[in-house]
Amino acid sequence: MAHTPESLAALARGFMETRVFLTAAELDLFTLLARRPLSLAEAVEASGADARGLAILLDALAAMGLVEKAKGRWQTVPSLVSLLSSTGEGSLLPLALHSVNLWDRWSRLTEVVAASGLGATQGDARTRSFIGAMHVVAAPQADGIVSAVEPGKARRLLDVGGGPATYTLAFVRAVPGLRATLFDLPAVVELARENVEAAGLADRVDLVAGDLRTDAFPGGHDLAFVSAIVHMLGRAENVALFRKVYDALVPGGRIVIRDHVMSSDRTAPRAGALFAVNMLVGTAAGGTFTFEELAAWLVEGGFERSRLMRGGERMDALVEAYRP
Repeated sequence: MAHTPESLAALARGFMETRVFLTAAELDLFTLLARRPLSLAEAVEASGADARGLAILLDALAAMGLVEKAKGRWQTVPSLVSLLSSTGEGSLLPLALHSVNLWDRWSRLTEVVAASGLGATQGDARTRSFIGAMHVVAAPQADGIVSAVEPGKARRLLDVGGGPATYTLAFVRAVPGLRATLFDLPAVVELARENVEAAGLADRVDLVAGDLRTDAFPGGHDLAFVSAIVHMLGRAENVALFRKVYDALVPGGRIVIRDHVMSSDRTAPRAGALFAVNMLVGTAAGGTFTFEELAAWLVEGGFERSRLMRGGERMDALVEAYRP
């Protein structure tokens, strides 16, 4: 078969839904939810699971069509009970649990094939591969995102956690006279520098190294772009982030957030529900959030006039707000 960038990206992410399904099987959630819908409190009490983790997992299962969610309660899809519950005739649960064992074995594949290990440069290599992946994902949609932001009157852009500078460069190219500040970790800034210099735009982009969790941002900007950042953080850290962005903007300045923005029941978009699981296993408090949550946190950060500029299926939803 002839692969495309889209098919290869889908191949790289194919494990996510499998892992969600296998974890539900290990916890026997389909049996637990087979007889009647349960609230989160009831499911936590019956399973002994962590409330945050269970809520995110159940919402992902609902997004995948394996459980139903209504009025804050979850239940196994009735037509799947016989296939997925431990008491179902002809249940596939034993097969799923065998697949859990296979998962554990397959997780060692790289180690088995490499034999001697990944080497001392693993950390640097992972940083470069992660930032490279960010660019691969961002490049096809960057111009469209910038157009949707409508930055035409902006003169100073702050790109928070700007990674490989893909969006920074797209903004600079789209708006003559715009000057940008890219803020990211020191190692990432050096990778961004390579792209900025290769684009011949080093005279219009300031690269500032720091940690967005602890360091202040440079001031004097009229537009701040916070792209694929809020999902890494919980409520308190996001409020703190928004307050620092507020301080970096001039009065009347605008913040634009690009990320997954979830439906009120957190089951759509499907990719967002699955990505919350990714944050569950990779962060202390991250997740994917609703517009109502983001709007409330923006108010706490000092902003007003929050608006969902557009929804999105692939982490391309946009939310804006203004500094008074």
